[in-house]
Amino acid sequence: MGLKQIDHGTAEYKKMIQLRNQILRQPLGLNFSDQELESEKNEILIAAFDEENIVGCCVLSFQDQETLRLRQMAVHDSVQGKGIGASIMSFAENLARDKGYRYMIMHARDTAIGFYEKFGYKSKGSEFIEVNIPHQVMEKELV
Repeated sequence: MGLKQIDHGTAEYKKMIQLRNQILRQPLGLNFSDQELESEKNEILIAAFDEENIVGCCVLSFQDQETLRLRQMAVHDSVQGKGIGASIMSFAENLARDKGYRYMIMHARDTAIGFYEKFGYKSKGSEFIEVNIPHQVMEKELV
């Protein structure tokens, strides 16, 4: 498995959208709008590959000079529990540190909170509903 930053609008990005749609949106009866995808042009797009296949991904969105927001974290069902999510987290955090960011935040689905806690993320504030399901803001200082 390899990890890399990919470019918006490429064939790899289209595969990334398919994975995110399959894992994150379709189970909720949702799809991406063109506007949502267009807004990702200036964001950091990370993908995990098994040969030519994307098996995991995430997006890092700029919040302010010190903070990135991790979002759209997805790992293909067939390889969940095999360390791909952990590898993506490590890659994303190292990339953020290398770019001078101090904090990583996210809106974590309630079903993923335990996963993020393993990496030192802490819940902050009250639960809220986003894309029709419960979420929690989580954050970590990247030291």
